[in-house]
Amino acid sequence: MVSTRVSLCGIPLDNPVIPASGTFGYGYEFAELYDIDCLGTFSFKGTTREPRFGNPTPRIAECQRGMLNAVGLQNPGVDAVIAEELPRLARCFHKPVMANVSGFSETEYVEVCEKLDAMPQVGWLEVNISCPNVHGGGMSFGTSCEAAASITAAVRRAVKKPLIIKLSPNVTDIVSIAKACEAAGADGISLINTLLGMRIDLKKRKPVLANGTGGFSGPAVFPVAVRMVYQVYEAVKIPIVGMGGVSSAQDVIEMMLAGAAAVEVGAANLVDPYACRDIIADLPQIMEKYGIENLTDIIGGAH
Repeated sequence: MVSTRVSLCGIPLDNPVIPASGTFGYGYEFAELYDIDCLGTFSFKGTTREPRFGNPTPRIAECQRGMLNAVGLQNPGVDAVIAEELPRLARCFHKPVMANVSGFSETEYVEVCEKLDAMPQVGWLEVNISCPNVHGGGMSFGTSCEAAASITAAVRRAVKKPLIIKLSPNVTDIVSIAKACEAAGADGISLINTLLGMRIDLKKRKPVLANGTGGFSGPAVFPVAVRMVYQVYEAVKIPIVGMGGVSSAQDVIEMMLAGAAAVEVGAANLVDPYACRDIIADLPQIMEKYGIENLTDIIGGAH
């Protein structure tokens, strides 16, 4: 009998499969389709201090083996999430949930994280540092070791729950940024966020997305994600949540061999809303095929 159970920052999971932030809403929409308690957990929609309406449309573009999105962190704001979304979620999901947090200043990150840290439903805080720093010339917090460490340290001082920092792949050296976050107090690292991409409309001769650029995700980015998880695993001692183009149980195993303790599934949920349910159902037979008894035994097994 195989075991899919793993642990993430000391919290047990029935399996390592986690729908990624921005692809699973606040969970209850998917609960109308299947019992979402089958999930390890899920990362809810990126939440900011104020409500955000997101970027102008069009903000989705199709690509071969993936998609571009420039949704722009559309969400109702942290107070509405606490007052409305979490109580609604509690009726259909009975495990700790991962709270994904975005911000445009250090103060905002800290304030939002403090509020969500106090919620009993929240198990982990996943802090997305790919947002532009409005006080730092618009550069993403996640593109420099100093900015990433500063956000990590500030949030770490303010919260008690496990802190997972979500890294951008649009950097020269993701390993040094991961190490800076670990040194500043992160309990875990999640990677990769989307790659920066663009499509151009041949008739209009202009970018398809109103924003110009967008985040590229889907199966095409999987080898990049595996490589980055592999590199970061060699450099840090804290657990890694791997993501980027994962769409099958085989992909989950591969990502774990690279070094992931748990695995997020993103774009696949937008193609097939049952993707995570089916990956979880497939895991035991794929484990048996490759002679794996316990998933925890294979974390970093390719090193």
